Amino acid sequence: MQTKNFALVAGILFLVIGVLGFVPAFRMMPPGHAPNLALEGSYGYLFGLFPINVLHNIVHIAVGIWGLMAYRNFASARGYSKSLAVGYGVLAVMGLVPGLNVLGGYLPLFGHDVWLHALTAAVAAYFGFANRASTDTIHGQTPTVHG
Repeated sequence: MQTKNFALVAGILFLVIGVLGFVPAFRMMPPGHAPNLALEGSYGYLFGLFPINVLHNIVHIAVGIWGLMAYRNFASARGYSKSLAVGYGVLAVMGLVPGLNVLGGYLPLFGHDVWLHALTAAVAAYFGFANRASTDTIHGQTPTVHG
């Protein structure tokens, strides 16, 4: 898969997930053991697995739109992938740290979100840093990757 296509697919997925987070049919109430949040709007578990709230959904939609915009060219797609790798890697680590896993009560980062954020970071890192696919082009030329 090309880096540009990764940005497109990731953008679509994030956008869809963000929108689904606002649909009550896809969101289950948080279990009794779930941490309390200061921002409880749309707080629940997407598909019964992933903790979300209104801010989480907005972030997913923004990351999705960013991915769709980054799809336009290789450099933007690679920058998007690198940023996603670093950002979601940090979120995965934060999800493991008590106190940071709710980001001040505003963003749930715990539970199944941890492995999903780590997986997102790993795949994005491949497309941002390690992918040397000869099918990615910049103005008709194969990009040079050093390193």
